[in-house]
Amino acid sequence: QVQLVESGGGLVQAGGSLRLSCAASRSPFRFNAMGWYRQAPGKQRELVAAITSGGNTNYADSLKGRFTIARDNTKNTVYLQMNSLEPGDTAVYYCTAGIGSVFPGYWGQGTQVTVSS
Repeated sequence: QVQLVESGGGLVQAGGSLRLSCAASRSPFRFNAMGWYRQAPGKQRELVAAITSGGNTNYADSLKGRFTIARDNTKNTVYLQMNSLEPGDTAVYYCTAGIGSVFPGYWGQGTQVTVSS
């Protein structure tokens, strides 16, 4: 059973930074795309950023320049560096990883990010 385990969420003041990590365990697969979605209260889950095994990235337009996604293929781990955080970034952040052309695929349990004003 593939598991995606997120870490790094928490409470931060506006203007601060957080780094999320997501490690895939028990996976016999080599994931193609890995990434992050987020879901704020009362809103739909939305893509934050994604990265392929070759390093190609895709970001939500509104987050370009503040968030950076990276991955370590040797560790099946994906990271999300979030800078200049705003109260509007408050959400549960979910890690996801897909095999082949399937994305999103497997999901983590989510990690809460709260940005205070």
